[in-house]
Amino acid sequence: MGLLTIAAASVITAGGAVVAAPVVLGAIGFTSIGIAAGSYAAGMMSTAAIANGGGVAAGSLVALLQSAGMAGLTAGATAGVASTGGVLGGIAALII
Repeated sequence: MGLLTIAAASVITAGGAVVAAPVVLGAIGFTSIGIAAGSYAAGMMSTAAIANGGGVAAGSLVALLQSAGMAGLTAGATAGVASTGGVLGGIAALII
């Protein structure tokens, strides 16, 4: 596979990851109005609360995902998601 193909796959998957991230967050229960009852996110929140003695710690994975679900991804998170998606897409193109 040529470098141009790998670069194109990286760009496409980087954009796809940025578009898919809010959809995936909503699908697992991190919605714009809070954590959906009975969802995977609710299970994560329950586990985190039990582990922390009754509350979800600020800065924890659950807190960060809830923030992203409610307010959207920050610029740093968007860059991280795009970078990860691009790298994984490039690796997949290299392998395939």
